[in-house]
Amino acid sequence: MADLVVVIVNYNVRDLLRECLRSLQGARADLIVVDNCSRDGSADMVSREFPEVRLIVSPSNDGFAAANNRGIRAAGSPRYVMLLNPD
Repeated sequence: MADLVVVIVNYNVRDLLRECLRSLQGARADLIVVDNCSRDGSADMVSREFPEVRLIVSPSNDGFAAANNRGIRAAGSPRYVMLLNPD
């Protein structure tokens, strides 16, 4: 486990998410994307283009705070957690 886990909440911003994840490639951090029930193919894009990213697909959009909390719980116990918006 890396010292840093980056949690990104996504909702229907596939192209911005792609650029965000590209900018983080090579970072010494674990990446978690929480997809908040997007309908734009975001989750499929992450699975296909960024297999190293841990993807959590929410069955419903429970809001931004709940999605961040879901990602933080999934992070385990890293030294640092960074909450990052895809835009």
